[in-house]
Amino acid sequence: MIKVNVEVDSRSWFRKIQNPQQYLKKKLKKISNNISIFKGKNIVFTIMLTSSLNIKKLNKKFRKIDKSTDVLSFPYMTRDKFKISKKTYTYIGDIAACYEIVNKRSKKTSFVAEFDQVWVHGLLHLMGFDHVKNKEYFKMNKYENKIIKVIL
Repeated sequence: MIKVNVEVDSRSWFRKIQNPQQYLKKKLKKISNNISIFKGKNIVFTIMLTSSLNIKKLNKKFRKIDKSTDVLSFPYMTRDKFKISKKTYTYIGDIAACYEIVNKRSKKTSFVAEFDQVWVHGLLHLMGFDHVKNKEYFKMNKYENKIIKVIL
């Protein structure tokens, strides 16, 4: 089962998703039941729904990049130490998602579709996936697409 702690530091999020905790809980239940890499795993993570200004500060502090981005992931464990207990919950890390970027991109699709893409991407990073090399990119992209289909 996947659990999430939701922190909202930008009220703008409530214009698009009235109850982010409930919204994510529903989506995560589908993932837990239908995506093999999550089946039988008890994990918990935190997502902060934030503004462009705050995500820019985080990006500058942790990645030395002085600009806003759509999502940042802060894994709790390195890939080689990644072990998930089946009995107790394992904390896997934090995600920060930017309202303004998600909202801007949603003009082509919908806000929830863009938001889902962002947090799923962040969650996969917390699970040890990356997209630096082509082989890793295709593997991560495959899981992203699978998850998006399941949570629709």
